[in-house]
Amino acid sequence: MNEKKAIRRALVSVFHKDGLDEILHLLHEQGVELLSTGGTQSFIEGLGIPCNKVEDVTGYPSILGGRVKTLHPKVFGGILGRRELTGDQAEMKKYEIPEIDLVIVDLYPFEDTVKSGASEADIIEKIDIGGISLIRAAAKNFKDVVIVPSKAEYEPLKKLLKEQGANTTLEQRRWFAAQAFGVSSHYDTAIHAYFVK
Repeated sequence: MNEKKAIRRALVSVFHKDGLDEILHLLHEQGVELLSTGGTQSFIEGLGIPCNKVEDVTGYPSILGGRVKTLHPKVFGGILGRRELTGDQAEMKKYEIPEIDLVIVDLYPFEDTVKSGASEADIIEKIDIGGISLIRAAAKNFKDVVIVPSKAEYEPLKKLLKEQGANTTLEQRRWFAAQAFGVSSHYDTAIHAYFVK
């Protein structure tokens, strides 16, 4: 039940950057490779921490005004690939898909945008697609991956990194997955409520 897994590579894609500094420094100190996009990548590098671009892994830039950044088989394959299945591992090797062991996401603020009285066009743009997909993928593969789906989980992750380094137990990964499905459920419920108002 407490099978430990090392975090070697982390994908960080967040809307709000506050509260993330210490986690990023801890991950870097523990030898975790960071992978990110756009503003988050610039933020990480601004802290003096090296960060690889998602587009260097996928071979595609951010497109459609930022609507498509992480939605690519090399990203989702790296999250969903089952480490214990030789078939998955062989395909990952064949297609040069890097394993991603930790995903940190902070979804676009849909509810806050609705409350602000923004236009429908602005509200629609705050429906997160890549982020919610990353959350579901990482939570589904909790046997191998840690998912941090919102700022509320920053403290538990920080505590874990300080106490046991970049390693997690199956029980801990399952706990993070439970929080993740709670976040995705709440988010979709809010979007549904907007559309049926």
